[in-house]
Formats: sequence, C-alpha cells, structure tokens
Amino acid sequence: MAPRFPPRLPLILLCFCSSVIVAHKDDDPTAKTMEDFSGYPIHEPHSSIQNSFSSLSVEIESLQKQIDELASFSDTPAPSVTRILYTEKDVLARRYIKNLMGLSGLSVREDAVGNIFGRWDGYEPELSAVATGSHIDAIPYSGKYDGVVGVLGAIEAVNVLKRVGFKPRRSLEIILFTSEEPTRFGISCLGSRLLAGSEVLAKALKTTVDAKNGSFLDAARSAGYVKDHNDLSSVFIKKGSYSAFVELHIEQGPILEEEGISIGIVTAIAAPASIKVEFEGNGGHAGAVLMPNRNDAGLAAAELALAVEKHVLESGSVDTVGTVGILEVHPGAINSIPSKSHLEIDTRDIDEDRRNTVIENIRQSAIRIAKGRGVRLFEFNVINQDPPALAEKAVIKAVEAASKELNLTHKFMISRAYHDSLFMARVSPMGMIFIPCYKGYSHKPEEYASIEDIANGVKVLALTLAKLSLT
Repeated sequence: MAPRFPPRLPLILLCFCSSVIVAHKDDDPTAKTMEDFSGYPIHEPHSSIQNSFSSLSVEIESLQKQIDELASFSDTPAPSVTRILYTEKDVLARRYIKNLMGLSGLSVREDAVGNIFGRWDGYEPELSAVATGSHIDAIPYSGKYDGVVGVLGAIEAVNVLKRVGFKPRRSLEIILFTSEEPTRFGISCLGSRLLAGSEVLAKALKTTVDAKNGSFLDAARSAGYVKDHNDLSSVFIKKGSYSAFVELHIEQGPILEEEGISIGIVTAIAAPASIKVEFEGNGGHAGAVLMPNRNDAGLAAAELALAVEKHVLESGSVDTVGTVGILEVHPGAINSIPSKSHLEIDTRDIDEDRRNTVIENIRQSAIRIAKGRGVRLFEFNVINQDPPALAEKAVIKAVEAASKELNLTHKFMISRAYHDSLFMARVSPMGMIFIPCYKGYSHKPEEYASIEDIANGVKVLALTLAKLSLT
C-alpha cells in the first residue's frame, strides 16, 4: 500500500525535515524520497529553513527544575536519591511523570506491573511506533541522573519537536520502565524483561519475595498494579511492536568527559551474568583453634575473590570485567573464625562465549578452593546469564547523522552497564545515546551531568526520533 500522507504538510515540517533530516538534496536520497512523499520541493530557499537549527531549543531551566523536583521523591536526604520499587516515593514519582506526559499532550497508559507509556500519535498510527525511555527507580543513596535523563529528556525531546511544528509519521512512544534496578526483589530490568516476553520471570514473580518477606504481587497491588489477576503475560509485547527503540542515558563511565566528546553512540551492550556462591566451614574461637586446624570459610571467599580477578584478566580482553560486589561472613565477629561466607559476583563481556568461559573457570576455582581448605561449596548458582545485545545499524546511523547535523562531537562506544535497552533489543531494533557525566560517577550522590550536556543529548534524541518516525 502506498504511504498515506495528509493532503498538505505544514511548511514548518518541510523546512524542519530539509535541514535536520538531510543537508543537501543532491547528496542524500532521503531528500528525494521525502519530496516524492510530500509532493512539495523541500530544497527551495526559505528563511525558516536557515533558522530551523536554532529553533531546536531545549528549555533547560524547566528541564533542570524537573530533574530536581523528581529527586525530591526520595527516602534519603539530598543530595542522595533512594527510590525503591512500589514504595510511596516511587508511586509519587510515577504520578509526577504521568502528569508531565499529560501536559505534553501524550496519551498515557500503564500495564500490569507499572510500565508507563506516553504516546504521541503519528499521522499513520497503524504503523509500528518508535519508542524511547528509561527508568526512574534509584538504588539506596544514589544520584538523580541515572535513568531520569532518559525519561525527562524523552519528554522534552517530544516538546522540542512539537515546538518546531514537527508531526511524526510513525507514532512516538515514551516508556518509563518498572524496576531497572534489582534493589527490592533482586531482579534487574524487571519491566523490560517482561515486555520482552520472559515467561520464566512472569512465573517466578508469583512467588518472589523481598528481604522483608513481602511478596512481589502484594507490593504491586499496593501501588495500584496487578489488580484483578496474577497473569503477568499481559505485559508481553510482540516482536515488531516498535520499529525502533532509542534510550538516552548518562555514560556512567569517564570516557566522554575525559576525551571532551559530547555524544556516545552505543554499538553493543555487554552480556551480564550474576553468580551466588556460599562456602561452609567449621568456625571456632579465633584464639583457641590453631591455624593448621582451621577450615575458614572467610578465607575461601577471599581466595575466590582473587580468583575472579585472575580469570577475568586471563581472558585477554579489556571488554571482560568481573566484580565481587558482595562478600559476607558469618557470624561476623572479630574473635570468631567464619563458619559461612557468601559472595555475589558480577561478570560481563560483549562476547558471550568468552564470558561463559570465565564463569566456568570461576566455578572450577571454587571447587578447588573448597577442597584445598577443607570447606564445603554449599552453593554455586548462576542467577542470570543474559546474552549481549547489538545496536541496530539503522539506529546507529540515525544517531550519528543527528550528531553531525548538530555539529556535536561523537564516538562509537560499548555499554558495559545494564540497561533496559538490552531487553528491548529482543523485540525491537535498538540504539542508545550516551552523554558525559562527572568523572564517570554513578550510583552515588556525586553523580552529575551538566544541563548543557543533557540538552545536547535531548537534541540528538529529538532528531533521531524524527528521522526514525519518517521511515
């Protein structure tokens, strides 16, 4: 079926497209395609064409105010932010975002677990939409930019496009994902995993509890979700529901700031895996049990932590990383030999096979250490083992073109941090836009991104969404 267009496109749309979608008609076939679709020449001189770049303005004072206001919904004092899934502060923050979506003229809906969608209908609404978004939950004592830039920035990107009179062909949809952080129920990217159709997760959530033995379903109901049934498969979306998904995010690393680059264009997201390990020894009095007679579970954990570092470095790739983020001993007294130890290990790589080799090497080290120290390897459990995700070439090119047209320096990058984009890639072509953050700080109160860098990211996102919506 031939593309359906309104009888007359607004002149401002034609002017906008002529300068931000293509630079010169003769140099880019996109210009001819758009001219054929619209029936109007888009290369003719016009004063608004020359001024269209300057008209792409971000209301930075309003955006910074929104970031600060959202940060006030926190269970810990400023400058830290703590916003845990389905708590009172989380519910209030969600209400705040829904209100902003409504003020921007978006139609708002929510699914059974609280993923929030704000849609701007295009003039061919039957086409699959272009989506963007991120999360607003925050781990204890973190900062106010992680995820938030991708939600508030997406709303402002829509406002930017509306202010220049742009009308999308494909609908544009902003998604606020539920629980990207694993803080409460130990499951990262909970909302996007479900959207991507994880039947295993949908089933597991029926019996999942938090550290206080509160069930996921009860917590969700207290926040107004999972109302009439426990079937979370209603959250699933079909592959192809979105023609593209683009996430704006702070880098959470120091590269862009150190190199003085404005925009990072993500080409891949590393494959993460989580491991839980427990050793059991004999314990005993710190003074009475002599060193040759000890079966120290704490030393077994310490030795394994060093083995994690060793195996990661042995991979030979800078893209392989490993972290022992949790190491606990029991009973935890200065004069008691640890009888139990617990480790939680994070491993990541853009190469899934290489990462899995590291995991197997860690497993073999745990077995060897347990045998050598006379302790029991009570648990070695790979909690999750997600594959990596590659960004779609068409999305990468759209972000690159937008960056060039805005005269912003940019580079191609790998994301080594978890993002909802990792799971959206399972149902949609995916891309990510990074902006610099101070010293690469994240997940701490010192996390910071300048409003100028945020505004650059918003502009690139706006142009990228415009390009993708017209395809």
